[in-house]
Amino acid sequence: MTLIVNTEEDNVVEFPLRGEWTAINTPAHRIPSHGTDKLGMRYAFDFIRRSWKLLMYLSTKKEFHHWFGRVSVKECFGWSQPVYSPFEGKVVTMRDGWPDIMEINSLRDSFNVLFRTPKISGDDFRPLAGNHVIVHSEHCSALLAHLRNGSVKVAEGQHVKVGDLLGEVGNSGNTTGPHLHFQLMKGDNPFTATGLPCRFRSYECYRHGSWETATNGIPGRLERIRYKVE
Repeated sequence: MTLIVNTEEDNVVEFPLRGEWTAINTPAHRIPSHGTDKLGMRYAFDFIRRSWKLLMYLSTKKEFHHWFGRVSVKECFGWSQPVYSPFEGKVVTMRDGWPDIMEINSLRDSFNVLFRTPKISGDDFRPLAGNHVIVHSEHCSALLAHLRNGSVKVAEGQHVKVGDLLGEVGNSGNTTGPHLHFQLMKGDNPFTATGLPCRFRSYECYRHGSWETATNGIPGRLERIRYKVE
């Protein structure tokens, strides 16, 4: 396997998922060399699970059914997959109890995401982020959002280590399908914190017919990647 190493001094964290994933949103195509972005979404990732073997996008159903029919989230490859802490730190925010959207219709869901921005009341971001966890370290905070209702395994104030189970991938909040939204921030409030760039310490990417090891890397958009615990 080829070793792909990046040396930029972004925050380096562990990959929060296991198995194969694809980033449908990633900052990889416009990596800043220095500084931060007050619109933290610039540095955010959205990871979905697809079947490369079956050439299916989100679920066992063909993409036509996603756009013009209804697909149960329980048929989606990423649904209920475990989500792990990317670093050691303290859970400063834990929000659960928000219902998942249990059926996918891409036309409806895309319209809602684009044109029906949910109203946020106080510090409850669940209408937008769904069920979520924010883990704080001395260097940054990580937001892991759209978790499955009832799946969050940690409590506010709890100390977590790298790889501790936080919850499961869901379809809660403002979303078009089961996925994990992940971003680093300089602060604990997603609406006011400055976004921070990050890299993942180690994972594999499928290129030119074989798996290559990437170190301190940023997954490319729609790139086939995987993470396995040794």
